[in-house]
Amino acid sequence: MNKHVVEAMGRTRITIEDGRVVDVGNPLTRYCPIWDRVKGIKKITSRIAKENIEYRIREFGMFTSSRRINMDVFVGFGASETFMTALDAELIDSCVINCDGAGTVITSNPILVQGIGALMPGLLETSPIPILIKRIECAGGIVLDRITAKLDSVAGVEKAIELGYKKIGVPVSSVEVAKACRQLEPKHGVDIITFGVHLTGIGKEEARELTRLVDITTGCMSKYIRNGVAGKAVAQFGVSIPIFALTKRGKRLLLERAKEIDSQILVNTTELPVLPCDMQPKPLV
Repeated sequence: MNKHVVEAMGRTRITIEDGRVVDVGNPLTRYCPIWDRVKGIKKITSRIAKENIEYRIREFGMFTSSRRINMDVFVGFGASETFMTALDAELIDSCVINCDGAGTVITSNPILVQGIGALMPGLLETSPIPILIKRIECAGGIVLDRITAKLDSVAGVEKAIELGYKKIGVPVSSVEVAKACRQLEPKHGVDIITFGVHLTGIGKEEARELTRLVDITTGCMSKYIRNGVAGKAVAQFGVSIPIFALTKRGKRLLLERAKEIDSQILVNTTELPVLPCDMQPKPLV
């Protein structure tokens, strides 16, 4: 049996087996302004979350051997979009990302980074899909463990260092991973640019610590991330699901990404964060 477990749309836990959704939990939150704007979804429910994952399976082959690994841009300042642009601009030389059906992947191919990350929900568990792994390898990806498809971002960063990479981008979802990445920098003389992702429901103390460790973070639907960046953020991109730069190098990556955005952009100086009440997810958790 091929099994994948994800958290998507308000951190709804969803299990997929052999390309079919077999179990759906309850969302932690009910309204996201991004989903409202893009899909007209006024209330996130278990049914809506299930249908969204089924759409990703049907249209993009996710969680199957037909998974697309070449994707368009879906959001302006997502982790995959930011790292894709950073690779193109040579601000980083590699990226460590998790992929359904392959586990942790190391790559310097910006197209593959976007292809894997564009629609990737929070991935908790996955199983190897050999055909997909071969396709990823042909596209310039190095799969950390072809047999088990294990998810281990820290081991992925260590593998990237072993391969000679010096400027490594990695999405992180926990203090433990962010802290381990920080410890690897002085040990190996490398730069590891961390981007906090999938943080809806994170605890108060963990959010406070995470915002001390990462270079960039999404606000997700987290009240504690929004509180935690006060006095730390050096730049903010977006207001409903905001992206915060917490270091100068994080700010540099987001500004580089801003150059690629076709729509109009307002640049201003003000105290951060800027969080209009009527534009936030509900409830923040």
